[in-house]
Amino acid sequence: MDSENRLAPTYAKARQEVLAAATRAGAEVTTFPHPDTGREGEDLAIDVATIGPDDADAVVVIVSGTHGVEGYAGSALQRWWLDQRASTLPEGVRVVIVHALNPVGFSWVRRVNENNVDLNRNFVDWSQPPPANDGYRDLADALVPEDWSEQSQQQTTNALLEAAANLGFERFQEIVTSGQYEFPTGVFYGGTQATWSHRWAAEHIPEIVGTATRLCVLDLHTGLGPWGHGELISVDEVGSPAYERGTAWWGQVRSMSDGESVSADLSGDWLSAIPGWLPDVETTNVAIEYGTIDAISVLQSLRSDAWLHAHGDPTAADAAEIRTQVRAAFVDDDPAWVAKTIERFDEVCGAAVAALTGD
Repeated sequence: MDSENRLAPTYAKARQEVLAAATRAGAEVTTFPHPDTGREGEDLAIDVATIGPDDADAVVVIVSGTHGVEGYAGSALQRWWLDQRASTLPEGVRVVIVHALNPVGFSWVRRVNENNVDLNRNFVDWSQPPPANDGYRDLADALVPEDWSEQSQQQTTNALLEAAANLGFERFQEIVTSGQYEFPTGVFYGGTQATWSHRWAAEHIPEIVGTATRLCVLDLHTGLGPWGHGELISVDEVGSPAYERGTAWWGQVRSMSDGESVSADLSGDWLSAIPGWLPDVETTNVAIEYGTIDAISVLQSLRSDAWLHAHGDPTAADAAEIRTQVRAAFVDDDPAWVAKTIERFDEVCGAAVAALTGD
């Protein structure tokens, strides 16, 4: 197997490989340790690798592992860029690799963090009450039941399919995935306060940008859309300057807020918070969303994982089967899938660098 077209088996291995690639590329690396340790007792951290001049006017930030398990793909893309593109970076731009925004989820093969919080639902204004999601309340018990027997799985799955038929799939997706703040053991839970990763981003993203006046963030995600396809999801409204820049750079972006994308409109996604931290910086930010399997199977894996950590034993031997299910929902170890994600990533990242340098 081509060594480029494979995913690391664990967070620790992925981290080791990205740090080694950063060393080969001559990157400046800064490590921010997480207070927790990983599933196998390993150290956890956000690692930041920087290529390019400190005084560059433009910065591209490439982020993996916002949703932990999705970091297996994101990490591979970051490693690939460091090995294949760092040496060709043109003058006038700095590229910053942020490895594993959610290292706990990455290590535990979970989408969420140490408190079952989905980081992309956590970046709300915590000085105000969190957004309400009354529709989730009606589905909460079916989404994550206390019992995970075959009978319970079948009964609750049938109930959810019936709800989806009655509501319509788009409305069902919105209720389930847009974010909820009432059920701590549920899916797509946004938390009760800013998480460790939230606080890290709010403090250090402005430091990473520094004196630059133009910023592009590429947030690497998996689990929605056609197999291997990297849809570009903008958090900006159609017609806004950021949306129009994205269209000019990449040909097509899809607005999450205007219902164009494979994702529902979210409460508390982190890309939406960036302009507030950097009011004087021109920001052009997108999530690259790589499809894996069908949306229902992805949801089933998240339900299994939520049940395991709420009512089961995530350290038991049989928990490995659920982790395998979750990993398979968010990454595909087929080298053809990995190659397809690399090709798309190279296209998107290359276009951003070219636009920022005027090439």
